[in-house]
Amino acid sequence: MSDSIFASASAGIPAAPSPAAPAQGAAAGRAFGIGAAGICVTALGLFFSPAGVVATSWLVGVCFWTAMAIGMLLLILIHHVFDAMWSTVLRRQLEHGLAAFKWLALLFLPLLIASWIGPRDIVWPWMNPAHVLAGEGKSVGGDLIYAKKSAFLNLNAFTVATAAFFAIWIWLSARLRKASFSQDADGDPKWTVMNRFTAGFGIPLVGVTLTFAAVYWIKSLEYHWFSTMYGVWFFSNCMRGAYSLGVLIMLWLWNRGDFKGILNQDHWHSIGKMMLAFTVFWGYIAFSQYFLIWNANVPEETFWYNLREYGDWWWVGLVLVFGHFLVPFLALLSYRFKVTHGPIKRIALWILAVIFVDLCWNILPAVKDARGHPLPFFSLGLLWAVTATLGVGGVCVGAYLRSFGTARLIPIRDPRIADCLMHHE
Repeated sequence: MSDSIFASASAGIPAAPSPAAPAQGAAAGRAFGIGAAGICVTALGLFFSPAGVVATSWLVGVCFWTAMAIGMLLLILIHHVFDAMWSTVLRRQLEHGLAAFKWLALLFLPLLIASWIGPRDIVWPWMNPAHVLAGEGKSVGGDLIYAKKSAFLNLNAFTVATAAFFAIWIWLSARLRKASFSQDADGDPKWTVMNRFTAGFGIPLVGVTLTFAAVYWIKSLEYHWFSTMYGVWFFSNCMRGAYSLGVLIMLWLWNRGDFKGILNQDHWHSIGKMMLAFTVFWGYIAFSQYFLIWNANVPEETFWYNLREYGDWWWVGLVLVFGHFLVPFLALLSYRFKVTHGPIKRIALWILAVIFVDLCWNILPAVKDARGHPLPFFSLGLLWAVTATLGVGGVCVGAYLRSFGTARLIPIRDPRIADCLMHHE
C-alpha cells in the first residue's frame, strides 16, 4: 500500500538532475553578477569612508551569510541525528546551500589579509598592541585585560582558528552532500547510516566552532566585554535564519511548480512551529544576557549595553526587542499565518531583515569616534553593511543555484521519503 502511495506521490519528481540545468546556470551567473556588483560598491566605499568602517561593514555581510550556512548545516545534522521524517524534502535544498561555505571562506580572506599586511587594527583593535583605545587614552599593549587574554587574542591564533572553522564546516558539508547525492544513484541505506554517524560528531563540532567564531569575529571587537551566552545568541540567529531561508526556497520551488504535490500543509505548519520555537529561544537568550549583566551592574560588562544606548542606537535596540521577538512571535502563533504562503513569506523576510539589524547592533558600534562614542547607526557604515550583505548574498545564492542542477530535487531514495511525502500532524 505504502509503495503504491509513494510511487503516485513521486511520479512528477525528476528521475535525474534537473532538466532546467542550463536555466539554473544562467540564474547562477546573474546571482554571481549581483554579488560582484555589491562587492565592488562596498570596495568603492574606501574612497568615502575610513578603511576600518568599510572593513567592519564587510564583516557584517560575511557574518550574516556564514550564520545562514551554519544554520543550514545544523538543520541537516539535527535531521539525521533524530532520524527526522518531515524535513526530508527540505533537506536537499539545505544541502545545496552548503555549497556557499567555500565562497564564504574566500570572502573572509580580505579581512585576514588586511590584518596581516595592512594596519593590524583595521577591524580588531587588539591585533595592534600600539592601538590607542578610543576614549580611554591607553594602548592595547598596556591594558591589563588584554594581557590576560593575549594568549587567545593574537593574530596567529585568530588566523589558525578561522581557517579551522571553515575547514571543519566545509569538510562536514562535503561528507553530508556526498552521502546524500550518492544515495540518489544507488539507494544504499549505508549512506543514511553514514550521515547519522556524521551527525553524531558533527553537532558538537559545529557547536564549538560557531561559538568560537562568534567570540573571535564579533565579541572580541570589544574585548573588554564578558558574556558566557554569546555563542548561544549567535546559534539562535543561525537557526532562525536557516529556517527563514528554507521557507523562501520552498516558496520559490512551489511557485515554479516543482514542489506541488510534494509539500502539504503540514510541512508548512512544521517549519512554522520551528520558526516560532527559535523566536522564543532568541528572546530568552537576549533577555537573559541583558538581565544578568544589568542586574550584576559590573562596569566591565555594562559598558557594552551603555554604548548601544547612545544616540540612535537606543532605537535600534527597541527595534530588536519588538521586531526580533514580539512581532514574529505574535505572527507565528497563528496557524493560518504558518500555512498560508503570503504571510509566512513576509514573516521569513522580516526575520532575515531583523537578523541583519541584530548583527549591525552587535558589530558596528565597535567603530568609535575620538571620544569613544559609537558612530551613528544611520551613517555610511550602514550603507556599506547593506552593500556587503547583498554582495556576499549574491555569491552565496549563485553557489546554491550552481549546485541545484547537480542533484535530484529531493532525496528520492532516502528511506524516510515515503513517510515524509505523507506527513501529517
